[in-house]
Amino acid sequence: MLPSQPLLHAAVFALAVLQALASDTFTAAVYEHAVILPDATDEPVSPDDALALMNKNMDVLEGAIKEAAQQGAHIIVTPEDGIYGWRFTRGTIYPYLEDIPDPAVNWIPCTDPARFAPAPVQERLSCMARNNSIYVVANIGDKKPCNSSDAGCPSDGRYQYNTDVVFDPEGKLVARYHKYNLFMPETQFNYPKEPEAVTFETPFGKFGIFTCFDILFREPALVLVSELQVDTVLFPTAWMNVLPFLTAVEFHSAWAMGMGVNFLAANTHYTSMSMTGSGIYAPDGARTYYYNMKTEDGRLLIAELDSHPRLSPAFPPAVNWSLYALSVERFSPNDHDFRGRIFYDWFTFTEVTKPEGNLTVCQKDLCCHLSYKVAGKREDEVYVLGAFDGLHVVEGQYYLQICTLLKCKTTDLNTCGQPVETAQTKFEMFSLSGTFGTNYVFPEVLYSGVQLAPGEFEVLNDGRLISKTRPTKPVVTVTLFGRWYEKD
Repeated sequence: MLPSQPLLHAAVFALAVLQALASDTFTAAVYEHAVILPDATDEPVSPDDALALMNKNMDVLEGAIKEAAQQGAHIIVTPEDGIYGWRFTRGTIYPYLEDIPDPAVNWIPCTDPARFAPAPVQERLSCMARNNSIYVVANIGDKKPCNSSDAGCPSDGRYQYNTDVVFDPEGKLVARYHKYNLFMPETQFNYPKEPEAVTFETPFGKFGIFTCFDILFREPALVLVSELQVDTVLFPTAWMNVLPFLTAVEFHSAWAMGMGVNFLAANTHYTSMSMTGSGIYAPDGARTYYYNMKTEDGRLLIAELDSHPRLSPAFPPAVNWSLYALSVERFSPNDHDFRGRIFYDWFTFTEVTKPEGNLTVCQKDLCCHLSYKVAGKREDEVYVLGAFDGLHVVEGQYYLQICTLLKCKTTDLNTCGQPVETAQTKFEMFSLSGTFGTNYVFPEVLYSGVQLAPGEFEVLNDGRLISKTRPTKPVVTVTLFGRWYEKD
């Protein structure tokens, strides 16, 4: 049956209105927050004391949200653990938790707080969103009662989840995500029984959300990008930086590039645990970022992004990560290879000895090729080319294929792979590639002082990571960080 003429006109008009409302770009904000932590305690505090601490943190977050909205931001992401910190047992976190309903209930806590009471934190977050007409992303704790009819029910009769919530500009709860890949110390929380792939639509694209350690695993991170085709990922995190590959700004910007999505990362700021590094990242590089180990200051970041990066003229072409590397013969023999350890993984290294040249290093099925030219070879700095092809098993289990050019800590080759933040050697050019068995490779370029290099490098569609211009700062590492999810 064909629709009647008036119905057709109405449908066409509605579509036109939707398209007019939809925008090609949007303004994103993230806030790196120096969390006010509770006093360490073995006993649970009262609900009033818990709320008082959370309100202190929300006072700070509200200031950032107001400022972001005044600067035209459409959405703001705040960090994991940003409202109460992380010093908890299962019992001591309980007073900080609220029962967070499924967003399908269609609830604006700000205007109807009694409907799912008590929910003072959700009410306040909802009002922050509504009063400033901005999407607000926050991380809080969810509690769900259970009983013996559920075989998985914990002995205390409740599930406790590390939870992200999103409120739209009217203050409505539009997304709730329970963290699936808990980091080892998070014993205060339960895993959801199944990973949740949480998305929601906005006038500026389709959004997905996950938390911190989730980024290293297939579910839900890869599912959101590859199967559900989100445009932008929201990422509350409490990320402890691990050089040389897993500092927040370095890895998160690389993930955005490798996955072809916008990525809004809000980290906590706590330098004694190496927690800093937030950013707004696009598929073609960082739009803005913050890394500061010197002071205890939070920071608001704001930048413009394409709503649908896959449709943007700047969107990088599809990459065949091993195409170039498989087409070339080995550049150099393996008679000077040696072993070294990076974050508990044994790499195969070869030293970069000449001012320019071509090198190859292999481990198992992965061969890494490097072409390079150094601006001035220094006697007091040593660089190596490294390869790792294997299962990482410490603090989580995940299969890696990594090709890396990196600076050693000292001229002693035994220090190669130890954390290094600064360098003085400048490169004229570099080109790094590898015979990867996976399509999921994240390109990292880190300069001295843990600085990114947006616009100074690119990935060619044959899988080479190359310098576009002469690098402007000394290089700490150039890395292709591959994740082979099927081999976990």
